[in-house]
Amino acid sequence: MAAHTSQSVAKAAGGDGEDPVAARGRSRRTDTATARNDGGVKRALATHWYAWAMITPVVLVLGVIIGWPLARGIYLSLTDANERNVGRTIGANHIEATYTFVGLDNYAAVLADPVFLQRLVWTVVWTVLCVSITFTLGLALANMLNREFRGRAAYRMALILPWAVPGFVSVFAWRFLFNRDSGILNKILDGGGISAIPWLDDPTWAKFSVVAVNVWLGVPFMMVALLGGLQSIPGELYEAAEMDGATAWQRFRHITLPGLRTVSMTVILLSTIWTFNMFPVIFLLTRGGPGDSTEILVTQAFREAFVSSPRDFAGSATWGVLILALLMIFALVYRRSLRKQGEVW
Repeated sequence: MAAHTSQSVAKAAGGDGEDPVAARGRSRRTDTATARNDGGVKRALATHWYAWAMITPVVLVLGVIIGWPLARGIYLSLTDANERNVGRTIGANHIEATYTFVGLDNYAAVLADPVFLQRLVWTVVWTVLCVSITFTLGLALANMLNREFRGRAAYRMALILPWAVPGFVSVFAWRFLFNRDSGILNKILDGGGISAIPWLDDPTWAKFSVVAVNVWLGVPFMMVALLGGLQSIPGELYEAAEMDGATAWQRFRHITLPGLRTVSMTVILLSTIWTFNMFPVIFLLTRGGPGDSTEILVTQAFREAFVSSPRDFAGSATWGVLILALLMIFALVYRRSLRKQGEVW
C-alpha cells in the first residue's frame, strides 16, 4: 500500500503521469545531444574552413548563373509575356512591361496541345534509341580495347577523336556528308548503282540521321567511362572463372556486367539527360525538319522564344519548366529503382 501511494505521489508530481527522474534524465540527454550536434557543426566548420572558403565562390556563381535564370523562367511561365508586352528600350525611350500574371494557364494550354504529346513521344523515342545504341557500342568497343593487341593506343586515340572535336563542327561535317546532291555518302551509293537517299529531306531518314550523328558523338564518352570500369575489375576473377570452365559469355554475364554496374548507372543517367536536351544535333542538322518531324521538346522551346512571331517568352519558359520537371521525375524514379536493387546513389 505504501509503495502504491509513493507511485501515485510520483505520478502526481510528474503532472502527466511521468516519472520526474526519468523526465529530467531524458531532458538532459536531449540537451546533451543538441549541444553535441552544435559542437560537431562548429568543429566541422573550424576544421574544414578552407574547403568551405574554396567552394563558396563556386556556389555563389552557380546560384547567379543557374538559380536566377531558373527562377526568372518559372516566373515568366506564370505570365503572358511575349515580344509585344515585355519591357524594352527603343532609342532614348523605355517602354514598361505590361504582361500580367496568369497562373497555371500556360501549363494547361501546353499540356492540352497535341503538339506537346507529339514532341514528348519523339523525344522519348529519340532518347531511348540514342542511349541504348550508344551504351551497346561503347561497351563493345571498351571490351575490345581492354585487351592487349598491337596498335591499341592508336585505336583508342582514333575512337576518342569525335569527342575531342567541337560538337557544332561535327554536325556541320555530317550535314555535308548527308547532302543529297553532293554528299559523299550519296556519291558512294551512286558509284554502286544505288539511287541517292534523301537523308535530311525525308522524315524517316531524317530521324535515322539525327540518331546516327548523336550516337557517333556519344560513343567516345561511353567507351572511355566503361573502359575505366573494366580496368577496375580484378583480373583474378576472370582467371578463376576460366579455370572453372566458364565460357566467354558466362564470364561477361557474371563478372563484367556486375563489375560495371556502378559505372553503367552513372553514364546511363548522364547520357539520358544530355540526349533529352540535345539541342545542337537536332537544330544544326535538320532544324527540326523536314516539317517538324525531328522536333524535340527543347527545340520546340527554342522555336517559341526565337522563331515564332510574336516571340512567346511565357510559352517558351513553360516548355522549359516542363522539361525540367520531366527530367527530375525520371531522376527520382531512376534513383528509387536503384535503391530497390541495393545500389546507393
